[in-house]
Amino acid sequence: MAEFNNRDTASWDAGQVRREPPANPPRRKRRRRRRRMNPFLFLLLHLIFVALASALLGCAGWLLFSDFCSFNRSGTTPVEMVVEVVADDTVDTVADKLKTAGLIEYPWFFKLYANITGAEEKIGMGTHTLNTDMDYHALVLGMRSSAGNMTAETVQVTIPEGYTVAQTIAVLAENGVNTEEALTQAAQTADFDYDFIDNESEDISRLEGYLFPDTYEFYVNEKPENALNRLIKNFNGKIADERLEAWEAKGYTVQQIVTIASLIERETDGSDQSNIASVIYNRLEGPGDRAGTNGLLQIDASLLYGLPGHEGAITQSDLQTDTPYNLYLHKGLPPTPIANPGLAAINAALEPAETNYYYYALGTDKKHHYFATMNEHTNFVNSDQYGG
Repeated sequence: MAEFNNRDTASWDAGQVRREPPANPPRRKRRRRRRRMNPFLFLLLHLIFVALASALLGCAGWLLFSDFCSFNRSGTTPVEMVVEVVADDTVDTVADKLKTAGLIEYPWFFKLYANITGAEEKIGMGTHTLNTDMDYHALVLGMRSSAGNMTAETVQVTIPEGYTVAQTIAVLAENGVNTEEALTQAAQTADFDYDFIDNESEDISRLEGYLFPDTYEFYVNEKPENALNRLIKNFNGKIADERLEAWEAKGYTVQQIVTIASLIERETDGSDQSNIASVIYNRLEGPGDRAGTNGLLQIDASLLYGLPGHEGAITQSDLQTDTPYNLYLHKGLPPTPIANPGLAAINAALEPAETNYYYYALGTDKKHHYFATMNEHTNFVNSDQYGG
């Protein structure tokens, strides 16, 4: 038996393995070749995309630029719009108001401009007249106020109905709008652009009747003439009425209507203003000689206005004191209003009741009683019903 040799067997196996291929040889994976895009087509698509993006950006940019410069809203003729800026406003709310008024198209873009340029430090409270021809810069300038800006400290002040100019100035000074001296100086010398204000006079009575009683928002240390002008502007807005034109056609001026309203305001608590108005007009226009009035209004409130600092009941000496406001001595209306009437008194002056009353007196019931003749009035005054 031949001798077994391990080395021979191992050598054979290895050689055999090298010579004989495997029964199922593994398949090679063939790589799929990518199809390369035509370089010219790629360039064309790229150029189309860039062009579209540029067009969109350019269109948006043009719209924003047009809004900034007012190109898209000025038209052929600028249209005026009024925008009111109040104490609680911010740049955001102002932008919304401009949008509502049709003065801008993109509030967010105006806010961006305002924040970059510090417009909050320039825009002030007030009623601003703007127009559609104004660009962003002009809009901001149009809303400037020499009195202060939206970041300035403000104070709310209520002016009661029937206050005089002096009383109104005192209230403004107490609330820090400005000093009483500065406000008085402005009332005497500042020019106010209204036909009914006598800018030649240097007496504060020239503003009497025109400082409309209302609630206002003022800047602290506001420019005095600006503060007073705001009250006058409010009055002008309230008095501008077709009813006033009817009275002017009858020969009454604005000052006379306001003077009558001021007499009504100071003579009653507001419950019977139209009747008080009827007495005043009857005395001015009616047969006063038959009623015993002879054209004299005989109104105590006017007498007291001409006696500044007067205290206590009216005396016979007071009735004989000759001032232009003593309507026991002088016929017709006093030279100026005697107070700043509210809207109800102005309405009563424009729409008096139709009566035959020439007299009235306060009863113990705290109500006015009205009479057509002097005898009726005298009898009431001498009765226990009289409460004056």
